[in-house]
Amino acid sequence: QVQVVESGGALVHPGGSLRLSCAASGGIFTFYHMGWYRQAPGKLRELVATISPVGITKYVDSVKGRFTISRGNAKNTVYLQMNSLKPDDTAVYYCNAHLNDYADYWGQGTQVTVSS
Repeated sequence: QVQVVESGGALVHPGGSLRLSCAASGGIFTFYHMGWYRQAPGKLRELVATISPVGITKYVDSVKGRFTISRGNAKNTVYLQMNSLKPDDTAVYYCNAHLNDYADYWGQGTQVTVSS
């Protein structure tokens, strides 16, 4: 059974940094696209960043230059380094492992709160 587990969410001051981690288990994730999404209160879930099996990355415009997605050597872990955090970054952050419509897995989410 595939499981996706996020960690690293916390309360941080504006301008601070945080690193989120995600670990997938119960399968072979070499060919999966891994990504981070977020959902703020009253808003739809949005894509934050994705990384392909060969390391190609994409970011939503609002985090470009501040966030960095990376992947562990074992391919089943993915990280999101978040710098220069803003109150607008406050959300529940979700990790996604995607191969196709039948192999698409989500974690339970980790809360990131940016507040003074």
